[in-house]
Amino acid sequence: MLALNDLVDVAERAAERAANYIRGARPPDAAAWTEKSLHDFVTEVDREAEELIAETLTDRFPGSVVVGEELSPAAERTGRVVWIVDPLDGTTNYLHGYPQYAVSIGAIVDGVLSVGVVHDVARDVAYRAGRGLGAWSGSARLSVSPVTEAKRALVGTGFPFRELDVVDRYLRQFAAVTRAASGIRRAGAAALDLADVAAGRFDAFWELTLAPWDVAAGVVLVREAGGVVTTLEGSEDILGHGSIVAGNPTLHRWLLELLRNS
Repeated sequence: MLALNDLVDVAERAAERAANYIRGARPPDAAAWTEKSLHDFVTEVDREAEELIAETLTDRFPGSVVVGEELSPAAERTGRVVWIVDPLDGTTNYLHGYPQYAVSIGAIVDGVLSVGVVHDVARDVAYRAGRGLGAWSGSARLSVSPVTEAKRALVGTGFPFRELDVVDRYLRQFAAVTRAASGIRRAGAAALDLADVAAGRFDAFWELTLAPWDVAAGVVLVREAGGVVTTLEGSEDILGHGSIVAGNPTLHRWLLELLRNS
């Protein structure tokens, strides 16, 4: 019988193994960065970290499928357990020594997004969640923010740095949120942004162009911490390449409406 807590445990071990490797590795010189697409870099550190993660996950659960950003982004999401992996979310931050980057591991179990682990590499802090098991960091249970007034809200976001055709739309949204909320923050690692929503540090978060590996783990964290996560269209299926809106139930509704009308 497949126990969900066993999947959470192995994901946490795999993320810790990769995080330890990343902390011990030397960031490559700029000449060694590979630009996968506009403003989107990858290095051997990303690739090696993904190999360590895949090895750990499949050794414990043979036959499970790993869909990883760097080595297997096009892998078929078939099988009882499908891992959705970002070995280094926030690569640009890492390359510049800006301490906001993470290992992100989510899992789809029997067709349902059910496991999420995010390891904050620079701070060596792990966040974990399983469907029906709650969201945790160490022994502390996570809960989304109790703030319900937009004027008191701190909202996280991410810039559409790869999809420049949506910049104008994003700027209209940014202006609307700026007028309505108490503040906006952009740190450059969506997995950690979602962990911050789950932990109640952000009241809400949105971004227009994210990949499945950017959000899979963080979505489980937020939902298990009592929050709501959808696309901008309101769909709960967030594992496409597109938008995400997250927050506590009240501010998720507020932000979704504001963004749609901006």
